[in-house]
Amino acid sequence: MTPNIYKEDLKHKEDELAIQYLPAVKAMAFRLKERLPSSVDFMDLSAIGTEELIKLARRYDESLNDSFWGYAKKRVYGAMLDYLRSLDILSRASRKLVKAIDYAIEEYRAVHDEEPTDEELAHILEEDLEKIHDARIASSIYTVMPLHDQLQVGDEGAALAQIEKEELIDVIKNVLSAYNEREQLIIQLYYFEELTLKEISEVLSITESRISQIHKSVLHKIKESIGA
Repeated sequence: MTPNIYKEDLKHKEDELAIQYLPAVKAMAFRLKERLPSSVDFMDLSAIGTEELIKLARRYDESLNDSFWGYAKKRVYGAMLDYLRSLDILSRASRKLVKAIDYAIEEYRAVHDEEPTDEELAHILEEDLEKIHDARIASSIYTVMPLHDQLQVGDEGAALAQIEKEELIDVIKNVLSAYNEREQLIIQLYYFEELTLKEISEVLSITESRISQIHKSVLHKIKESIGA
């Protein structure tokens, strides 16, 4: 077999490996899309994941990793998150607006026991309705990101840059210890089991609004703990 024929055969074998796991990539994109607003397209996520899968298949060395999907899964998901980051959804101004919206929602819920509409938030914050709408979409996209990303919203990551990963893990554990078992379970189901708010609501018989409130409360307390 000539070198050129060998290379073509190897490429075909690697592409076959990628094709084998395309359904898994599409399922991953679908699950992620379920947790995102309608403005994020499933096909875009799937395409990004597929492109990464093909790259990984073409440089995969089975002598170093005995499970291709075990090697590729985290990297494919990471590529999808990188795509969401690349949308540059939160400018410095909108980061401040997201923070103001979160506080306004907490205060409104304390009085009315429900979340305000975009129109009500625009009135409360004396802000343009379209800006409120866009900021809430951006905020909902960030909720699927790792905690490390979310903790940077509102402070540009200045405080977070001062803290080591291990220390951050300890802070998160300490914050969660102040919550009851069900509230801790909500965080576990959302971040580690990757359930949607709707699915968690059905499992635990808690409203989506209450789940969202607990989630934001945890983030707020973690930020306070690291001086953000």
